[in-house]
Amino acid sequence: MTQTVKIIGAGFAGCEAAYQLSKRGLKAELYEMKPVKFSPAHSSPDLAELVCSNSFKAMRIASAAGMMKEEMRMLSSLCLECADECSVPAGGALAVDREKFSSLVTRRITADPNIELIRQEVTEIPDGNVIIAAGPLAGETLSKKIGELCGGSLSFYDAAAPIVTAGSIDMSRAFTQSRYDRGDPDDYINCPLDKDGYEAFYDALVNAESAGLHSFDKRKDVYEGCMPVEVMASRGKDTIRYGPMKPAGLTDPSTGRRPYANLQLRKENRDGTMYNLVGFQTNLKFSEQKRVFSMIPALRNAEFVRYGVMHRNTFLRSPGFLNPDFSVIKRPSLFFAGQITGVEGYMESAASGILAGINMVRRLEGLDMFIPPQTTVLGALARYVADTSVKDFQPMGAAFGLLPPLDVRIRDKQQRYEKTALRGLEDLRRQLSEDCFFT
Repeated sequence: MTQTVKIIGAGFAGCEAAYQLSKRGLKAELYEMKPVKFSPAHSSPDLAELVCSNSFKAMRIASAAGMMKEEMRMLSSLCLECADECSVPAGGALAVDREKFSSLVTRRITADPNIELIRQEVTEIPDGNVIIAAGPLAGETLSKKIGELCGGSLSFYDAAAPIVTAGSIDMSRAFTQSRYDRGDPDDYINCPLDKDGYEAFYDALVNAESAGLHSFDKRKDVYEGCMPVEVMASRGKDTIRYGPMKPAGLTDPSTGRRPYANLQLRKENRDGTMYNLVGFQTNLKFSEQKRVFSMIPALRNAEFVRYGVMHRNTFLRSPGFLNPDFSVIKRPSLFFAGQITGVEGYMESAASGILAGINMVRRLEGLDMFIPPQTTVLGALARYVADTSVKDFQPMGAAFGLLPPLDVRIRDKQQRYEKTALRGLEDLRRQLSEDCFFT
């Protein structure tokens, strides 16, 4: 085939889609507005830039995130190949050195002879074969065009957590341990608080001054998956003790007991010179972040490499607008991919790009669309995006709750999850082996 496909956006989804096209001999024009123009959340000219956490969540298949990664590997994921090369210790999770990861993805894309990287902003939806993977932070002009095409889009706010230098963490008031001792004990630094310390921190947090986006007070405007820690805390005094400050699975060696509350820090780069405050996405003013977060004993002298930030995200009302292959119902030659479709998370975005790329090739070859089995995370997410029975459509990440129950009842949760994963992975292997497109 000699057709060229235009892909708008070179984040996780756009790079995966271009890679799938190239693997099958198609030419891809991959448009990226950086460094000509940056969104409020981006700063690097590299592709597939991580703007929030550097973690891609769990690796074990007895988790929805780990199961999805195995499915993506079976479909030749570029991002997972790069992530494996740039991984940093993170217990049972797959985390990466964000700069090395984005740099490697960029090198892989620019070295591909079938992919032409074009550094310019796209302000119109092109005619022909197109995949829009512009992300939740597409330029305002393009976002307006997308909104006109789909009859309006929704907005919510997303957040990133602060990063501190390793050398500024007071290790006399911290300890290293992975939760439930999964993975290397040095993967995480734990910052415990006793009851009095937690209550003082909590009072300061809920009374701190935000950066001025008043719509955060309206809970419908804040996406639950990246809830600012101060908004979460406002829901109840113990809410964050069951969220980002949960002490479960940890033992403070200074007391021999589980902490009353605990903040985990995760390596931000392979050298371990920077650490991310896990789950501490925030919209507090920078001065307030310094003041409040330094109340945590281990962070009393913390040096902040980056403060937490808040930014707008946009996603489509995909049910009734997109098919489960991520093509537009009324224009089958136009596909969407990434978080703009209503999948949530780095790997989920990458996965949607894989499916959009594969299905663009299949459309050009006159083949039926490819939807993984309902028993897989990829298949369930694709169906969720297109499910018109969903009334209050919100972004969705990998979750076992999307999958059909097993035929047999298994009480143990981990055993049930593992059995669910093995069922789905086997179903996907069977589907791929029976489809000549993949052989």
